[in-house]
Order: sequence, then structure tokens, then C-alpha cells
Amino acid sequence: MKTLKERINTEWIFFDGALGTMLQKKGLAAGQCPEMWNLDHPEILIEIHKAYLEAGAHIINANTFGANRCKVENVKEVVTAGISLAKQAVQESHRQDAYVALDIGPTGKLLAPMGDLDFEEAVSIFAEMVRAGVKAGADLVLIETMSDSYEAKAALLAAKENCDLPVFITFIFDENHRLLSGGSVQSVIPMCEGLKADAVGINCGLGPAQMLPIVKEIVQISSLPVIVNPNAGLPRQLGNQTVYDLSDDEFAFWMKEIAALGVQGVGGCCGTTPSTIKTMIQTIRNCPFQPIAPKKMTWVTSYSQAVQIGPKPVVIGERINPTGKKRLKEALRNQEYEYILSQALEQEIAGAHILDVNVGLPEIDEPSMMKEMICQIQSVTACPLQIDTGNIEALEQALRIYNGRPMVNSVNGKLESMESVFPLIQKYGAVVVGLCLDEEGIPEQAEQRVEIAKKIYHKAEEYGIPSKDIVIDGLAMTISSSSQAGVVALETIDQISRELNGYTILGVSNISFGLPQREIINSHFLSMALTKGLSCAIINPNSEDMMKSYRSYLALQALDPQCKGYIEAYGSVPTQKFTDSSENMTLKQAIQAGLKGRAEQLTLELLNQKDPLEIVDAELIPALDQVGKEYESGILFLPQLLMSAEAAKLSFSAIKEKMPQDNKVAKGRIVLATVQGDIHDIGKNIVKVLLENYGYDVIDLGKDVAPEQIVSCVKNENISLVGLSALMTTTVVNMEKTIRLLHEQAPHVKIMVGGAVLNPEYAKMIHADHYAPDAMGSVRYADQVFLKGQGE
Repeated sequence: MKTLKERINTEWIFFDGALGTMLQKKGLAAGQCPEMWNLDHPEILIEIHKAYLEAGAHIINANTFGANRCKVENVKEVVTAGISLAKQAVQESHRQDAYVALDIGPTGKLLAPMGDLDFEEAVSIFAEMVRAGVKAGADLVLIETMSDSYEAKAALLAAKENCDLPVFITFIFDENHRLLSGGSVQSVIPMCEGLKADAVGINCGLGPAQMLPIVKEIVQISSLPVIVNPNAGLPRQLGNQTVYDLSDDEFAFWMKEIAALGVQGVGGCCGTTPSTIKTMIQTIRNCPFQPIAPKKMTWVTSYSQAVQIGPKPVVIGERINPTGKKRLKEALRNQEYEYILSQALEQEIAGAHILDVNVGLPEIDEPSMMKEMICQIQSVTACPLQIDTGNIEALEQALRIYNGRPMVNSVNGKLESMESVFPLIQKYGAVVVGLCLDEEGIPEQAEQRVEIAKKIYHKAEEYGIPSKDIVIDGLAMTISSSSQAGVVALETIDQISRELNGYTILGVSNISFGLPQREIINSHFLSMALTKGLSCAIINPNSEDMMKSYRSYLALQALDPQCKGYIEAYGSVPTQKFTDSSENMTLKQAIQAGLKGRAEQLTLELLNQKDPLEIVDAELIPALDQVGKEYESGILFLPQLLMSAEAAKLSFSAIKEKMPQDNKVAKGRIVLATVQGDIHDIGKNIVKVLLENYGYDVIDLGKDVAPEQIVSCVKNENISLVGLSALMTTTVVNMEKTIRLLHEQAPHVKIMVGGAVLNPEYAKMIHADHYAPDAMGSVRYADQVFLKGQGE
């Protein structure tokens, strides 16, 4: 009999539909914990599971979605009961071809540094569920409804480190093809492949019609089987119930369209019933099945950006490396993180696609410093990173906490190096640089270097690492000591690219050590290497000579359509760069960059020269407005938005101390709450940070808040605006109840709502005054209410 891993890429695998909405139909009250029904109403769970099995589903999800210690106290008992009930349903249905999934949903918390949940604590939370699920007899782990790539990584590591079951993962993308934290298809799918997920996909948030273009993207880049579990269309309110707008036949029609794209697993999410799944299965079961095809694509990613190696040369910024850089050495020794962050931002603005991070100094704790710098740099820039270290402990710690799929510099042809580095690459799924040297040293001839490259490829295969994830360094040695060094490096690049169809990399500036006017040699050598097929160039992107060579090459090789990049760089005055000098960096720039220490320092300096309110009006608000606009337009993403807000928060704190008492009045007072029964407060917390930074006084009632408590606060505090959040379909009814109660007892108050399960139409149906799609939308509406004196 085939295993599930084999089946999902050789035949249709059908998933079940919604469990939460089915429980609601069976009497689950708003605000009740669905997972506790495993203990209180086991017969109902068995009935629902059997209905999905009878509909034809191969995989049924145990009622364990939120059974983590953030939500329930008795994790092991609840998970064990959930798995046992699902297995009993399979047994009673006599389905030899069915599987029980340990269903794992998000914690509802935002991970550090943006939130307060430590990464390893998140891994521990998920690991506890996995261990309990495995012991209870689960057949697979299904991690679903993930809106943050970092939390997804924590869950994948927990699953892979605590079981050998198949592990599937699905994300909740919005209609802009983005996760809540800014992740894209191109950034999260390669990360999941690297972490050895067994299938990937999308669920919840959208109906099948809205998912279809996103699924196209996933199928185009995924080498793993693809799963698609949409909602039954978009939600609407019918009396006291939440219903969805697609009939079973309409859902099946769209799912057939999705199936034809080349997916392997299909099912349903919110609003889908056994009848929905049965109709879908009947429609799809005889359609042609397409196994997923491996893709020769190599991606280096961060939480929101993805860089593909191959289609055109990639620039890797070299400035965060202490070799030959006195100022950077001082910053590392003295833990002057803001200087290092400014180096990262400078390179990003100058055009670097990936940033090299090397913190190796004999006198510092490299593992600790590398871990700290990865976290710090990822908090201010979305550029993917290259982890550059020969310290195996530092490498492992950095790979573990990195948010995305990094590049690693490096491994070489020495057996000791490969046996140390490749197990980490295998586990964490990075792209790795392979140096053309071995126990015999650095060969003088290109042919010998190519043989070492072949040895690296071969050894990597033993660890399951494909050649597409190895970038060979042809080794640029200085021509001042060896006149043939440049020729050999270029020949090596040429042979790797042309004969082995491999990717290549060079530390370009190494070629000119010991020579005057090094940029002349460096820029010409870069041009020559690019014509030989160089895939990645480690250079100083702040060097105009280097970037002129790079951009000219792209234009001349038809890699810059309509010369757009060239014209943007040289057709007008270049964008002003962030620098380490406080004389050159404005407070506005520091806030936009998310440099908290610099923002506070510049604020204190400005307070000696200007009125506090003048600083707010001229620097803080314009900075936040610009960041907000870039966030709304998709240029910046959530982590950058939050870091800018934190920088502004420190600036505001300094300003408030200097303000006269009569100027400390807030623009308005707002109550925020996650509705009763919902423990997910990520969205609410983000909204709170932004509102406070725009000068509002926020009363945060927290999560799982009863309607009566919200109404009481509004009346007692004479509040004009309330913000309500809900992530779970099963708790939206409490949002509607809260709104109804507010209209009855505090008719003056305006109500804005948000959350993954909502949309403008649904918000209108439950009589909210405004739907805010994101945190900035909440700020805009607050300004409308308080500054213009009007709502919608």
C-alpha cells in the first residue's frame, strides 16, 4: 500500500471541510472553546468526522486547531481526545484509505522582535501538541491558517524535530497575495521546501474564485505537492448566523478550475460542509491528475522578499564584514547596533539584493553576536541575508532563528567542512556557497577548481541537497601577487556556468588587494565576470563604479526592460542614503528606517533647538505618514511598519517630557478589543501601536472580551470610537452581538472592525461603521472621526 507521501503526488487526495462552522450548527455557542468539545461532546465530533468520511474525504482534521497552551490548560488530554475521536470515526466508517491529521493553527500571538512571543517558546508550544498527537496515533501533521512565515517556521521545526509523520502546511493569503506579516508566495514556499515540508498550500480567508490566481503562483514555483482548501465563498450575515455565498455546485465549479492548474490536494475551510465536499469530490475525482513537477528555481528569501538566483545577476552587499573595516570592528566590539543597521540600510538603498553578514572577531562571542545581528538586521530591512561564518555553532544558531530562507557562506571541498555544514543545510534548507578549495589548498588551474565543485555537488547529493541550491565560488585572488589570478577565476566561472549549468559567485573586490585605485580594477573585473556567467557578485553597492558596471551590463544584456533600472538610477538625482552621521540623517529618516536609538538621540538634539510640537508636525507625523503610505501600497511590510512605529514611540516619549501640560491632550480616545471567544490579538496589537503613535489614547481591553465589558467601558469613559477584532469564524457572531449592544446602549459611538474572516460587505451586514483592512486603515478612519468630525 502506498504511503500518504506517495499518494499525494500520484492521485487526488481530498481533505474535509469546516469543523468550526459545523460545530456551531450543532450548538457550539459563541465564545466557547471548540476544542473542549472533544471532552464534553465526543459523540458530535465522531458524527461530523464520519459525515466527511462518507462524503469521500481522505483526510479528516482532528479537533485540535487551537489546542495549544495559549488557549487550553490540558493540552495533552484535549489533543489525545481529538485524535482518538477522529480515529474512531475512521474505524467505524471502515475507511482503510483515510488519515487523521493533527490540526495545528496559529498561537494568536506575534513573534519577537515584533511581538512578545519568543521564537523558541513558539517552537515549544507547537512541539507539545506534536508529541501529544503522535502518541495518540495521528497519521500526519497539518499546520494551517498561517499568516506569519516566522510562526510557520516555528511550527515546521517543531513538527520535524518531534515526529517522522508527513507534515503539510497551508497559509492564509489576502487578495494582494500577501500574508499578514508581508510574506509572498515566492518568500514562503521556498522556505517550506527548505524546511522539508511534505506539501504546501493555501486555506481560509478567501473563496476559491479569489484564491485561483494565488494558486497559479504557488503551482508555478512549488516542487512540493500543493493543497488548496478555500472557504465556501465570502461570509455574510443571515439573522444571527454567518453563512457563505457559494452553493455546493458553485464551489465545485471553481474547485475544478483550481484542480486543472495542477494541484494535488483539495478540500474546504470555513463554511464548507460534508455536502460541499461530496459535490466537489464527485466533480473532480475523474479529472486528469497532474503530479507536481520539480522546479529548477533557487530562492533566497526574507519574511517578505524573495531573490531568485539565475535569471539575472544578484548583488550581495559586502559591507557588514569586519575584514579591513576599522569602524565596523569598533561597532561590533561596543555593540553599536545602530551603526551596523545603518550599513544594512545604505546597501539596500544602493541596490543590494542580499546582504552578507559576517561578525567574526576573535574577541567577541560570535554565535551570540551573529544571532543578535540577524534579528536586528531583519527588524529594519526586508533584504534576504547571507550568513557568513566559519563558526558552526554561530551558523546553526543563525539558521535556526532566521526568518526566511537564507544564503550561507560557506562550505568547501574539505571533507571536514562538508560533513559539518551540509547537515545544517539539509535541516534548515539554505542556499550554500561552495568554495573551490580542499585539503590540497586553492588550485592554480580552473580545471582543478571545477573538479572540486563537482566533489561538492556529489557530497551534497548524499545529504539530499540538490545542485541548484549550491552556488560555486570560483575564488577571486589578488592579481598583485598572482598575475593569472583573474584569468583563472574567470575561466572557473565560465566552466561552472557553461559546462555544469551551475550557479556561481565571486568576492569581486578580492581581485585588487594591494593595488592603488582599486575601484578601477574591481569595476572592470565585475563586467568581465558577468559576461562569463557570474550569478552573484559580492561587492560594495555603495560604490558608484561597481553599480554603474552592474546596471550597464543589465541594460546591454536585455535584462533591464526599457532600461528602466538604469534610468531610475541615473536619470535623476539618486535617493539620499542613510548614513551613520547624525548630521546627515534627519529624525524623519531615522523613524522611516526604524532606527530606535538614532530616533531617540536625534529627538533629544532637536528638543534643544525647536518647540516640541514643531518636531511632531515637521518630523514625526510626516515620517509615519510616509511609512503608512508605503505600507498601504505594498512597498513596506508589517515588520518594517512596526519598527518605524517603535522608533516613533521613543521619539514621542522624549517629546512628551518637554511638552507643556496643556499640550499633552490626545487627539482622541479609542477602545480596542478582540471579541469574546477569540484569543488572537495580533491584529489588535498592531492597530494599538499605530494609533498611539498617531497621537491617540488607546484603552486596550485585551482579548476574549465580553460585549457587556466593552459597552460598559464605552459608557463610563465616554468613548467615541471602538475597534473590534476577530480572527476566527466561530467568534464573528460575538462581534455582531457586541455591535448590536453598542448601538442599543451607546448609539453615539462609531465602530470599526477588522480581522482575517471579515470583508467590507460582511462588516456592513453586521452594522459596523467601518471595515479596516489593516492597521493604517484604522488610523485613517480614526483621523476621519476625530479630526474631520465624521464617520462613514
